[in-house]
Amino acid sequence: MGLNDTPSGERVQIAFFGVRNAGKSSLVNAVTGQQLAVVSDVAGTTTDPVRKAMELLPLGPVVIVDTPGFDDEGALGELRVEATRKVLATCDVAVLVVDAVRGLTDTDAQLLALFSEQGIPCVVALAKDDLASDAALPEVAGAAAVVRTSSATGEGIAELKETLARVGSAAGPEPQLIADLLAPGDIVVLVIPIDKAAPKGRLILPQQQVIRDVLEAGASALICRDAELAGTLAALPAPPRMVVTDSQAFGKVAKTVPADVPLTSFSILFARYKGDLSVQVAGARAIDSLKDGSRVLICEGCTHHRQCEDIGTVKMPAWVRKHTGAEPAFEFTSGGDFPLDLTPYDLVIHCGGCTLGARTMRGRVTRAAEQGVPITNYGVAIAHMHGILPRVIAPFGL
Repeated sequence: MGLNDTPSGERVQIAFFGVRNAGKSSLVNAVTGQQLAVVSDVAGTTTDPVRKAMELLPLGPVVIVDTPGFDDEGALGELRVEATRKVLATCDVAVLVVDAVRGLTDTDAQLLALFSEQGIPCVVALAKDDLASDAALPEVAGAAAVVRTSSATGEGIAELKETLARVGSAAGPEPQLIADLLAPGDIVVLVIPIDKAAPKGRLILPQQQVIRDVLEAGASALICRDAELAGTLAALPAPPRMVVTDSQAFGKVAKTVPADVPLTSFSILFARYKGDLSVQVAGARAIDSLKDGSRVLICEGCTHHRQCEDIGTVKMPAWVRKHTGAEPAFEFTSGGDFPLDLTPYDLVIHCGGCTLGARTMRGRVTRAAEQGVPITNYGVAIAHMHGILPRVIAPFGL
């Protein structure tokens, strides 16, 4: 899968951190080979995280992120530091850019502690090395490597890229949504309803990724709408290895698929792949305890135009009301917005997170679990409310 075909959530995220004027933006421009970030002698030039997708061989497609200085000051500076902290929660590899003339600062030490605390591998890049004395490389506890660099002369840029590719290869997960459940020659039936919510002329990202993973396993994907599912199954000479459906069609599909044929959904596959499925299965039970006024947070990893039958803001609240007979209070977030404090909520219901990196999605699930707030997933929640949750998680040994 090449750069243009690789979803952002599947790319290794490499973020550059450091104090103001350490040389982060110049180094990012040198690594990407483009004037991606604005460079100035004025401290605090980078005001928001800047992202660039690129190919970093032999690792493959990555996203390079330039962040504001972590020592920024004032009210606006606090917002920039908060934006940097959000990047920290999503990156797979951290690059600590240290001004070789000034050396390590207290802020650099604070960043190194954050990397260690969150289990993020770190590479230290000594920037502006052409202006520094020719001293021995410092030993930085916890760093995977220390590399001398100069954006002005090009010194160390190739070595830095090679180091990032090596560290990133160890950090990035091998994507397997469904392939580990299949054997060569298997047939998987994918049920994809075409309704008002379906994008015209294309499949949505989770469907594309599952199809690709089926092919990676040497299996065959047979695709149909829910209306044609019964005829498709009847036409097969033998039962399929598995049926995967859009979660919204669970009710109809579960009645059509024979009980001895494994059944799950795209959303549940992503819950296993990017989150902790067992935590989200346990979280679904909290739906039964919701009462009038209970606060429910519904989260989507992407932003899109809301339609009249939108699953997050319309269908999910309606299903919950019908299942519980109560009137909970629903709140909604999308994209990168996800509260640091989840304790005001009685339940979090999250989408599959197909556009989010695995670290981001697992971090959200972990945050909820650590704060004692039940969290579940669209597909898991829908299956629970349809009374078929044990059946659709059985393929995963749960």
